[in-house]
Amino acid sequence: MTRSLLAILGRLPGLRPATPSTTRIGSRVPWNVDTLAVRIDAELIEIRVVALALPLPPILREAEAALQTALEESLWKDVRLRLVVTDIDAAALSPRVRDK
Repeated sequence: MTRSLLAILGRLPGLRPATPSTTRIGSRVPWNVDTLAVRIDAELIEIRVVALALPLPPILREAEAALQTALEESLWKDVRLRLVVTDIDAAALSPRVRDK
């Protein structure tokens, strides 16, 4: 289920999994460190994310809808989903360059 949720998140613009390391050390571990951003138990699925764009409310609504759709077909269909924004990427705060 973790891989499925991360695959969905990877297709959505504006968010990425929040992982503890973005250094080269993180790339040397023998597993996908993105899985550390997902916690699944009997009552709650929590996915920690970094915002890559703003405004957050529509991005989070889109992500929640997409992830919830995947859960409807699983054993976790009745489990609560929580998206936790742990950080905002600096690029999201930069003014957008507009074409003249």
